[in-house]
Amino acid sequence: MGLLTVLKKMKQKEKELRLLMLGLDNAGKTTILKKFNGEDISTISPTLGFNIQTLVYKDYKLNIWDIGGQKTLRSYWRNYYEENDAVIWVIDSSDIRRLDDCKKELKALLDEEKLAGATFLVFANKQDLDGAKTTDEIIKYLDLESLTTHNWKIQSCSAVTGEGLEAGIEWVVNDIVSRCFILD
Repeated sequence: MGLLTVLKKMKQKEKELRLLMLGLDNAGKTTILKKFNGEDISTISPTLGFNIQTLVYKDYKLNIWDIGGQKTLRSYWRNYYEENDAVIWVIDSSDIRRLDDCKKELKALLDEEKLAGATFLVFANKQDLDGAKTTDEIIKYLDLESLTTHNWKIQSCSAVTGEGLEAGIEWVVNDIVSRCFILD
């Protein structure tokens, strides 16, 4: 998020945030959104393109852009990088065979200049499944501790049970607000 965006938020005290949700296909991005919105999660199909959900959290309107994660769609992610307050990276903690692919895509994402300064949350999804990597294992594997370009947090969660989702969103909102708003 550029300096002009920060100044704009300070000036207008706007209570609308734009969050970009990315990750490999089948990580659980759409399920997370539907769970937050109280929608049925029993029938979810792969996202071809994007979904936009507007959720109200506390006093803030969250416009969440859920972008499809299939390999053929990833080159289009850059079309959505402008003016985001936060990036939520969703990882399937149980999909060990695709961790290398996840690491490669995440590295490319974090190198994007248009996302510099954005709050960064990793949802370590599917923690309810046997064999899921712990958040500590994911931090180490993705080398998140060396990340200095973004305020970041990893949050274990389950899109199916809802566990950890609100804690992650609360951290994102609080981080953005503490850095970008003049509080009354």
